[in-house]
Amino acid sequence: MSLTALTGARVVLADRMVEDQALILDGTRILGLAAPDALPEHCHIEPLDGGYLLPGFIDTQVNGGGDVLFNDMPSVEGIRAIARAHRRYGTTGLLPTLISDYPEVVEAALAAGEAALEASVPGVLGVHIEGPHLNAAKKGIHDQNRFSRVDAEVLARLSAPTKGRRVVTLAPELAPEGTVRALTEAGVLVCAGHSLADYDQTRAALAEGLAGFTHLFNAMTQFLSRDPGMVGAALEDRAGHFGLIADGFHVHPASMRVALSARGEDGIMLVTDAMPPVGGTLGRFTLMGQEIGVEGGKCTGPDGTLAGSALTMVQALRNAMDMIGCDIVTASRMASGNPARFLRLDHETGAIAPGLRADLVHLGEDRLVRSTWIAGSREDHPE
Repeated sequence: MSLTALTGARVVLADRMVEDQALILDGTRILGLAAPDALPEHCHIEPLDGGYLLPGFIDTQVNGGGDVLFNDMPSVEGIRAIARAHRRYGTTGLLPTLISDYPEVVEAALAAGEAALEASVPGVLGVHIEGPHLNAAKKGIHDQNRFSRVDAEVLARLSAPTKGRRVVTLAPELAPEGTVRALTEAGVLVCAGHSLADYDQTRAALAEGLAGFTHLFNAMTQFLSRDPGMVGAALEDRAGHFGLIADGFHVHPASMRVALSARGEDGIMLVTDAMPPVGGTLGRFTLMGQEIGVEGGKCTGPDGTLAGSALTMVQALRNAMDMIGCDIVTASRMASGNPARFLRLDHETGAIAPGLRADLVHLGEDRLVRSTWIAGSREDHPE
């Protein structure tokens, strides 16, 4: 047994933060907590010099990073580059996300995800296919010329067995009846997004097994007094989850606070919707033939349409604390525990608890990332 004790940091658990306790790792797994003066014999000690030790962040919507867009490089190398770029910002688990594209690109992305899982690329949990089965009236930055309807071929492609987790975002009002149920029964986590579905149509999709909502408030029908829309259905639902892009551009802080009050903290997942500039060196990139500029952390197309984000998960955590008013324990659940539950991986990761995989992030007192661990393997991230 090779034990490591991480000492000197406050440890953020699912329901509280503890001080003056060391976290003991047994190889790739978490063993538990112990007082610093009661560590097991022959335990290797790694002092962390203050700050906070949290479960590693899990991001279910990552379009790119490290100057790589998944659509442009649907390969193991592309996925590896994206995961590496986001790790320095505390992300220890992610889903590379394909924006609406042609069938052959979707197939390449799915194959790349399987190959990355087979190769054990650190941090890769599966793949998110966002479109192309979306509503053109809510296309956002997506290219509607690549949109298509769900048919038997599409169902077969998306339902193919996977070694990891597969999320599919679609517009439920455009999918044939039974689509959500069929995908769900095949193990796919179906989310609604880029959609004109009204409240009743959304409730029907929930009844078929809809698991969540992609970037709540953005590209969907809104909550009105006599028409609750998709937002109303999402906030009312107690079983599903929804992503929030907490960058200050996609959703007003007041709207995020209302969502927290209405749904409760258990339903919210912080997501980045990140684009290639995260962890990269370039201030511009091309998306579906459009030049996307990045200014002040905001990604926009030529007409001003938001084009994903330059957000990182650690910044999303800080924004949840500073904009929404969450404490670090709640923000941590939104960045780790809730996405793990959404992905049905909470038995494996997403919290600091005995037996779970040692996926961790150490933040300094300034709430910047100092180190990460994936399955107990440490990587330091100098400022």
